[in-house]
Amino acid sequence: MTQEYTAGRQGVVTASKAAGRDRYLDLLRSLALVRVVLYHLFGWAWLTVLFPSMGVMFALAGSLMARSLKRPTLSVIRGRVRRLLPPLWAFSAVVLPLMFVGGWKLSEDPDHSGTWGLLELVNYVIPIGAPPYPWEVGFPNDLLESTWADQAVGPLWYLRAYLWFVLASPLLLWAFRKVPWATLLAPLALTAVVGTGLVTIPGELGNAVTDFAIYGSCWVLGFAHHEGVLAKVPRYLAVSGSVLVMSFALWWASGHLGPEGWDLNDIPLAQATWSFGFVVILLQYSPSWQELPGRLARWDKLVTLSNNRAVTIYLWHNLLIMATVPVIDLAYSLPFMQSDRAVAALDSTDTLWMFFLVWPLIGLAILAFGWIEDLAAKRRPRLWPNGSRQGRVGALATGGQGS
Repeated sequence: MTQEYTAGRQGVVTASKAAGRDRYLDLLRSLALVRVVLYHLFGWAWLTVLFPSMGVMFALAGSLMARSLKRPTLSVIRGRVRRLLPPLWAFSAVVLPLMFVGGWKLSEDPDHSGTWGLLELVNYVIPIGAPPYPWEVGFPNDLLESTWADQAVGPLWYLRAYLWFVLASPLLLWAFRKVPWATLLAPLALTAVVGTGLVTIPGELGNAVTDFAIYGSCWVLGFAHHEGVLAKVPRYLAVSGSVLVMSFALWWASGHLGPEGWDLNDIPLAQATWSFGFVVILLQYSPSWQELPGRLARWDKLVTLSNNRAVTIYLWHNLLIMATVPVIDLAYSLPFMQSDRAVAALDSTDTLWMFFLVWPLIGLAILAFGWIEDLAAKRRPRLWPNGSRQGRVGALATGGQGS
């Protein structure tokens, strides 16, 4: 994402207290989404250490996938793919025309020209690889800077990785039940090979394999959580082992800092091991709440909403961050903003204003596109599914039940 979003969320329900929901896991997914938005907004490298969102989200998705695979395998895979694709199609239907209107000519793009470039467009429909986009392109009325396509489309790597994990899950779960520790640790070993330069796989295939390796152990940790294997490991042993793994991650990162310093997205082996240890601790202490306790209860509706619209939030958040810039630019024309002091004050706080503006824009995206997630899951479309009675009454139409 950026190596950062989206959401590995599946099987979301109408109300927060629906049967089978683990509100602790829902809270973790919401925190991961917020952290992704903050990272892309502020660019703080230390956020990747504070909370490794992608590892957390892949682990949660792996746990849900293991639970779903109690049903026939093909129907589960079809259901997961079906939930993923329509929101992507809506995003592509907006972004692709904007790129072409902005002047992107695929036939003249040196990185994506010819027949292969046309074939790469399939990734806007089925994300089996990386979708093509121009590094610089115009935007109507020049509202966004020329790198907007890179910012908007770059995070779609997550959908590719998620799809790969979904397709591989039946085999991974079978292997985990046969040889759990080998299956759990194999992706870390693979990261040590392909993520350190020891073996280099060129092109987007190499990026895809590396992403699969980095987060593979987190996905399998989701299996271990659901199957109860992780709970059988004594907590003191799991936590102390995780601390050792995370210490190795920091040690490795310290000697392989990237252009952004401690940004673990630039250090594959550190990202893999830090995420692994972090997720083990989170899942070891998993309290399995049916309701958010104490003061956390005040966030119940937002947690429910973000879980119901995780794919929408992830797909649109980066483009919406950029959309805050022309909104802020309007402030410069206000009568009380004509002094040098006022302009300087706005210049120095523009990122803070972006932070406050992006959330209402995300809310508008939820209203405009979020209901597509319901259709994809064969549920009744809802405008604002935060678990409240009003959210349920505000449904758009009657649909089928989710599978």
